[in-house]
Amino acid sequence: ISILQMSYFNLVKSITSAFRNVCSVSRFHHTTPGVCCCGKTQSGEKYTDPFKLGWRDLKGLYEDIKKELLTSTAELKEMSEYYFDGKGKAFRPVIVVLMARACNIHHNNSRDVQASQRAIALIAEMIHTASLVHDDVIDDATSRRGKHTVNKIWGEKKAVLAGDLILSAASIALARIGNTTVISILTQVIEDLVRGEFLQLGSKEDENERFAHYLEKTFKKTASLIANSCKAVSVLGCPDPAVHEIAYQYGRNVGIAFQLVDDVLDFTSGSEEMGKPTSADLKLGLATGPVLFACRQFPDMNAMIMRRFSSPGDVDRARQYVLQSDGVQQTTYLAQQYCHRAVREISKLRPSPERDALIQLSEIVLTREK
Repeated sequence: ISILQMSYFNLVKSITSAFRNVCSVSRFHHTTPGVCCCGKTQSGEKYTDPFKLGWRDLKGLYEDIKKELLTSTAELKEMSEYYFDGKGKAFRPVIVVLMARACNIHHNNSRDVQASQRAIALIAEMIHTASLVHDDVIDDATSRRGKHTVNKIWGEKKAVLAGDLILSAASIALARIGNTTVISILTQVIEDLVRGEFLQLGSKEDENERFAHYLEKTFKKTASLIANSCKAVSVLGCPDPAVHEIAYQYGRNVGIAFQLVDDVLDFTSGSEEMGKPTSADLKLGLATGPVLFACRQFPDMNAMIMRRFSSPGDVDRARQYVLQSDGVQQTTYLAQQYCHRAVREISKLRPSPERDALIQLSEIVLTREK
């Protein structure tokens, strides 16, 4: 039975019973043999950091993306390049190239990332960034990654066009790969992003439906890009459909966990760490995991959820309810479950430093603080 089909209360029950003995809220304890903080891999090779390992194949990432964004208009060029400043960790491209190597090694012991697989990493980052530009317009956001948003500087209309330009450049780069299966896989991401945004604009009265709605939105807005990018590089590197499914499921589970942790950090981190205001989701009227779990202990929150925290004092009251409840812990436990599944999937591949780095990345997703 899929997690989306479980009733809300069964979901809560299963999570609390499964993690009753877990003491730490913010640490991931799995017992995958041979994987530890020192970075000694199951395959015997040593590495210190999954990001360093991934960046071997990503040198010049942002310069190459900027080459794809060629435009005759100086202002549009500046806007579309604004977030490609090289200051992020490039979480998605790193996962993509690590998955590419892990699948290539699994298939025929090839250690090289194909040019087409590296192109998927660029395209994934472009689609992600275009979605950020558009999200900021929808949310009327003023800051992201510690600086002003595109819409704050250039205005909403121009920001929409900048996002469109990045998406169109990603589409051209995707077409250049020339693989119809891969084109179909990544086109699905763009559809999911739109559908996810629509889901976020609505809400459900029924509590059971509400949690399923939240998880579906989380998959479409965040996890679909990671899942389908991982699948795309596996298709390019290996003909086995079982490997494609492993890559997809790893990306899906890590992607959902990533967003669940993000939703927790909205309540537990300061705005300086996050690079954007905290309680941002409540201010946007969004009931995320911590809120939905807290609602079970504080039924007063139901009315606030339905009016999308629009009455005076709703945001502060809801925040207090969440912090008094076990909503943060429950959401963290749920993220841990998704990461356990991701590790279980990727462990089916042949041992390699890249496979072990992907296992370690699932831990980093859970322990990050911004």
